[in-house]
Amino acid sequence: MTPNPSKGVLYIVSAPSGAGKTSLVKALLKTDTAIRLSVSYTTRAPRPGETEGRDYHFVDRQRFEHMLAEGEFLEHAEVYGNFYGTSKGSISRDLNAGHDILLEIDWQGAAQVKHHFPGSTSIFILPPSFNALRTRLKGREQDSDEVIERRLAAAAHDVAHADAFDYIMVNDDFDQAILDLVAITRSVRLETARQLDRHAMLFDEFRRI
Repeated sequence: MTPNPSKGVLYIVSAPSGAGKTSLVKALLKTDTAIRLSVSYTTRAPRPGETEGRDYHFVDRQRFEHMLAEGEFLEHAEVYGNFYGTSKGSISRDLNAGHDILLEIDWQGAAQVKHHFPGSTSIFILPPSFNALRTRLKGREQDSDEVIERRLAAAAHDVAHADAFDYIMVNDDFDQAILDLVAITRSVRLETARQLDRHAMLFDEFRRI
């Protein structure tokens, strides 16, 4: 389905835990202030440095299940015993208003979003190697060895779904990776359908010559 050029662009970014997705997204949002981060709901506890309403909307399981029953989520998933969900109404309102939105979600959520928004752009971020991923997870010093092993096992499953994404990039060198991510988001904005709509007056001017 061809995306509506008058609407905003919906970017989906997914990666195995520890691949550097969050750091890259933060750098992208700082570089390109036209993109807004969609804030998801989660039942997990905040990590050190995370803020309510900026990183996530932190809710208890009862409230999450109520929102789910009311059909408020565009997508939802259970990850390591915690639930995550994206507000359907919030995304639709922002896109219809012409705002570019970015979602940080796993491959399961990405598939659900693609179903509802076929014109969205999905990006999968790979770590440079399995050993590098292990080193990064241990270096965060946030999880026990048991949890790290679970995340590593899940990473292999995540990577198996990378071929469903529109773009795949490797986060080996951070500076190069952010350049790649910015290049993707800018290229989407330059698609012909969007440019024809955005610069309709300019094209009309040349047609009159």
